[in-house]
Amino acid sequence: MEYPGRSALGSALDLAVLAGLMFLPLTMRAQYDAPATAPAAQTKPAKEKAKKTQKKAAGESTSPARATAGSGSASQSTTGASGAQQPAGYQAAPELGGPNADSGAIAIPKVVKPAVAPPPPPVNRFKNPPGLSHLSLSVNAPLVDLDVGVLLEKTHQFVPNLQKDNFEVFENGVRQNITHFAQIKAPITAVLLLEFAQTNYDFIYDMQNAAYTFTEQMQPHDEVAVVTYAMQTNILTDFTSNKQRVYEALNSLVMPTWSETDMFDALYMTLDRLTRVKGRKYIILVSSGLNSFSKLTLDQVLEKIRETPDVTIFSISTGHYARIMAESGGFGPFGGMSPMQHITFLQGDNELRTFARMTGGEYFAPRFETEMPDIFRQINDAIRNKYELSYTPTDQKRDGTYRHIQVRLVNDEGQPLVIVDKKHHRPLKYEVIAKPGYRAPLPVQ
Repeated sequence: MEYPGRSALGSALDLAVLAGLMFLPLTMRAQYDAPATAPAAQTKPAKEKAKKTQKKAAGESTSPARATAGSGSASQSTTGASGAQQPAGYQAAPELGGPNADSGAIAIPKVVKPAVAPPPPPVNRFKNPPGLSHLSLSVNAPLVDLDVGVLLEKTHQFVPNLQKDNFEVFENGVRQNITHFAQIKAPITAVLLLEFAQTNYDFIYDMQNAAYTFTEQMQPHDEVAVVTYAMQTNILTDFTSNKQRVYEALNSLVMPTWSETDMFDALYMTLDRLTRVKGRKYIILVSSGLNSFSKLTLDQVLEKIRETPDVTIFSISTGHYARIMAESGGFGPFGGMSPMQHITFLQGDNELRTFARMTGGEYFAPRFETEMPDIFRQINDAIRNKYELSYTPTDQKRDGTYRHIQVRLVNDEGQPLVIVDKKHHRPLKYEVIAKPGYRAPLPVQ
């Protein structure tokens, strides 16, 4: 049995339920709607349609009626960038430019750095006169350095306390202006160049005596190398300040292998190696002066000495006691000496003397072993105490020519300096030791 009221009420309830079911998806869709994103790329027809929509919306907003009618709902809706109507509370997406060039509600906008103006150019406080361009000056003047020793002729003692005005330097006869002067006592860099050949035991004994005596007088900051030669040149030890290492190198000389000698080749090689060592260098050449197996000639060695700067050679001739005994009637190890052997030894002595003279060194010919300590005391006194002179030559030509140097000592009046013995009040003879010249640099060197 149906009731009319029940029928009407049922119909109303059915309609309410139906309306609720239809409204529920809309509410859920609005609550969980996806965040706004940047508009995707539009095709050409879509772009044209969007432009027409924007023009139409612009025309409607300009009419007074539309503006009045829309003013009441302006707080409830917003027009997007594309002209489409957006719901209230809509927030436009930020500009693209996140870490991965992405977009969305949390996209990081691009950081626009402000333009930095370039720094102003430097102000030139010094201006040239009108018509005068910038000028540059390049100075490349060679400087000549001289190590000068002043020794008493009799005792070979160094003469100290001389002043700059006591020195005169001439280059090819032209007086030079001394720009630097100093008396110094400095450590040495030296090469012991030793002849070690099967010539005679007396020669080997003199060589070892000289080498050990020189090593005994080494100072803590000295640098010494040991080189031997016979038919070949051998480096026993490179530069070292360890005195024990030098002793060990000398102790290794037990038995010579060759009887031939190549003094020219050994000296040339030593000079060539010393060109790579800075500063003043010394060669202590202990040799008999004999040369029988060198590939180089004497002229080549002399030319190498002229071209090598800052090297002083001290020559010590060996075997003089044996030579005297041989010349005196056949006694001694040689059992007599022929005139040709005598000339050969004299020629060797002259070569050793020439090597020393060309470099500002000294030549020694000891007859007895007791002379060795005094000889090396003189050498140490000469090379550790010296006067340093420097000058810029007046002849600036770079022609590679050899320039002759002369050093003189003068008094306050320009006359030759006289050194007087304070005890006996008599003049003392002295000698000025310096290199006799140098070779001028070439244009390209």
